[in-house]
Amino acid sequence: MPTTIATHNGPFHADDAMATALIRLFVDPQAEVTRTRAPERIATADIVLDVGGEFQPENRRFDHHQASYTGTRSSAGMVLDWLQDTDQIATGLAKSLRHGLMEYLDAVDTGRTAPSGTVPCFPRIVDALNQPAESHEEFDAAFEKAVQIGVWFVDGLRSGHEKIERARTVIRAAMDDAATEGRNVLFLDAYYSWKTPYFDNGGSDHPTEYVLFPGTDDSWRIIAIPPAYGEFGQKRSLPESWAGLSGEALESACGVRGAVFCHKNRFIAVFETREGAIEALETHGLLRR
Repeated sequence: MPTTIATHNGPFHADDAMATALIRLFVDPQAEVTRTRAPERIATADIVLDVGGEFQPENRRFDHHQASYTGTRSSAGMVLDWLQDTDQIATGLAKSLRHGLMEYLDAVDTGRTAPSGTVPCFPRIVDALNQPAESHEEFDAAFEKAVQIGVWFVDGLRSGHEKIERARTVIRAAMDDAATEGRNVLFLDAYYSWKTPYFDNGGSDHPTEYVLFPGTDDSWRIIAIPPAYGEFGQKRSLPESWAGLSGEALESACGVRGAVFCHKNRFIAVFETREGAIEALETHGLLRR
């Protein structure tokens, strides 16, 4: 039997939609939702979200509106805590979701912050989905759209977190190799989500200035490393003479056949082969080893 979820009917918010998405991702992808305020229907549900006046994780009741609840969680934040506490989601992933999504969503839903009118964040997307609805049936249909967006959103965040975790050992080893060899280029044999583990391991103070790795199209990319996570500058930019060029123009500027493209802001250059990328670095004095 599918898990049954009860939440309130009518207009909805980011927390009840996201709480439902979390249940479908981590508990039961076939979970069925009843949107109601009828106490007798709420009482028979396996999980109750954002309605019912009870916060009892042991009974899977997650409401935050009653006066007896004095915490900072919305129903979605409550569900994330419960998933972690019951080992249905790993602690590292829960921490990542809390930092990257839930703290903001909880703060918006509980009135501790207001979403920017110019940023299409999840609460604003949910609000927009409410707007065309006028009947309970239309709100129910819009709610399912919001839940599906939430599922896609969190599943993408989960995938990104898993890629970062898989990359940690590889990136640490590559950083150690480069430091040992006195090399300023981080050599990778495949694409990894490298930025988070790089900067978590002291990348801002690491002697590497570039990363070399293959793209999904078999090309090879040179990336100029930023000075800190999230910044748009570079420790050392690619040559100004390469900026914005592609094809034969870039080949002429860098003196290497198979040069494909260099961004005008000089943070990425693409080459057909690894050997060509290394030759370009060496020819222009960018590779130290």
